[in-house]
Amino acid sequence: MPVHGQQILLIDPVQRFDVELMLRDLGLEVRSVASVAAALDLAAREDFDMALVDVGLAADGAEGIVAKLRARTSVPSVLVLAGEDSVRRAIRILDHGADDYLVRPLDRAEVMARLGRILEWQHADDRALLFQRELSRKYLVGNLVSQSEGMRRVRDQILQVAAARSNVLILGESGVGKELVAKAIHYNSARRESPFIAINCSAIPVSLIESELFGHERGAFTGAVGRQKGKFELAEGGTIFLDEVGEMDLRTQAKLLRVLEEREFMRVGGGREVRVDVRVLAATNSELEDLIRRGRLREDLYFRLKVITIRVPPLRERQEDIPELARTLLEQIRRDNGLRPRRLTARAIRALQRYPWPGNVRELKNVLESTAITREGEIIRATDLPATVLTDERPGVPGPPPRAGATMREMERQLIRRTLARHDGNRTHAARTLHIGVRTLQRKIKHYGIRVAAIRGRRPAVVRTDS
Repeated sequence: MPVHGQQILLIDPVQRFDVELMLRDLGLEVRSVASVAAALDLAAREDFDMALVDVGLAADGAEGIVAKLRARTSVPSVLVLAGEDSVRRAIRILDHGADDYLVRPLDRAEVMARLGRILEWQHADDRALLFQRELSRKYLVGNLVSQSEGMRRVRDQILQVAAARSNVLILGESGVGKELVAKAIHYNSARRESPFIAINCSAIPVSLIESELFGHERGAFTGAVGRQKGKFELAEGGTIFLDEVGEMDLRTQAKLLRVLEEREFMRVGGGREVRVDVRVLAATNSELEDLIRRGRLREDLYFRLKVITIRVPPLRERQEDIPELARTLLEQIRRDNGLRPRRLTARAIRALQRYPWPGNVRELKNVLESTAITREGEIIRATDLPATVLTDERPGVPGPPPRAGATMREMERQLIRRTLARHDGNRTHAARTLHIGVRTLQRKIKHYGIRVAAIRGRRPAVVRTDS
């Protein structure tokens, strides 16, 4: 990226005039000072695109001036000027917040390339900020479909907890929209312009999850060819969402507990504590108390996570939300796929409301997307919907809906049985529909004593309705 006309703050007590001359010759606007105090004073009064700091500064040293520039001014980028004998120190200063370094004697082409790269990063950050603000508008609490009492309660809880720093545990069946709730909390909080990072704990092998969350140092294990930041560092200043937190192994749980208590951790293979400012939101579709009884979840971690609990109701308990939710999803599908507008008939909406939606909102979206794409006309009738939606029974082993007051364990067992039956006992397909790993599904099948062989071939007959 062109560097002509950029505003540079040069902090060099010895050779600033030679450096300033070269920078001006490259078309840069330069203000040079010899001391830290003068630099901070000038940076507080004027805007600069970047600062160049000599590695040999006395008093606080270059590390100190970099930290002060970051904390007290709006200078977006800091580079270190080093001699050939002080390159190692310049590299160490990168860990204290510097973006890059230049080595004397300065080479014009190298200076142009490195400054240009820094400016490219800055513009990428500007674009990311605009994107974050667009996300904030998208996830406004007022945009949540909440005609039902259960979802109005969720909406009110989001507004209450968004401004806090407390951990939040989001409970609900697979597909109800737990991540959407987490995003609504983040994008309605003061952290909205910082990262939101989601990670599905059940989708990552036990051998990799610690490195994925906390990062690793070079040589920490076979294949670790360099330092890698984990999700917690990448979420600095923002929010991390841990989905299916109950699937985390006990070793990683202990490390997570330390982060929640002390706000610090060590990378895998590291010897230095890394401090972070991150809000933790966690979610599960499991009964965590049961995992505690079976020794699969630390009780102290459970209490740390559930400072605030939000329960997201299943779609079958919020049928009054389905008409508006379906229209909202259809409009999103239309935009994403470049389709003409689609409209559901009254009978199609009633059919959607009669169906129990074992896969919840995720299943509703999948049904609407497949129907909207394969249907040529703008009107979607009941007869255009998939056969499974038009059945008198649930898509699985015939039986009554969950009784009033049924526990989450009972509902989860029924959901797994129905989904397995829908896929004729195919565990891989059922796990994909449930959005959990096959290993997790196998464990739940064993835990609930589900006989897969007895389920095969038990799909209910299809009953067509009028359009």
